[in-house]
Amino acid sequence: IKTLLTFISPAGKEYSKADSRWLVSDPIIVSVEILTVVLVSLIALLLIHAILNDKYYRHFLQIALSVCELYGGWMTFCPDWLLGSPHLDTSNWLHLWIYLLFFNGLWVLVPILLLLQSWFRLRNLHALRSDTTATKKKKKL
Repeated sequence: IKTLLTFISPAGKEYSKADSRWLVSDPIIVSVEILTVVLVSLIALLLIHAILNDKYYRHFLQIALSVCELYGGWMTFCPDWLLGSPHLDTSNWLHLWIYLLFFNGLWVLVPILLLLQSWFRLRNLHALRSDTTATKKKKKL
């Protein structure tokens, strides 16, 4: 744990150069992170279990986790955008393109890809169920 914290602390300090809200106890950031640590972490652990054990509730958890991540990202950045981004350093290309856009973009891209995966899987299951139901109806006739 100490090694992990030693790694995370400098990374957090470096990221705070792009988003100064991470240097202080910004109530929006703290609120989102409390929810993330408590609820989203539990959903993520359950999702790992569901994926590894091919559980029926896998896509429900995957959708819930993805929506939580997208909502958390929105609530992290939208209030600051509405204020004119006073806490975001967009003047430095590294802070803007790598820290703010690339790394935060991953937190948008991955949930969207997971949502699409669940969408197509559920659509295919529905189509399979519809085909099975239609076949049963034809046999009864």
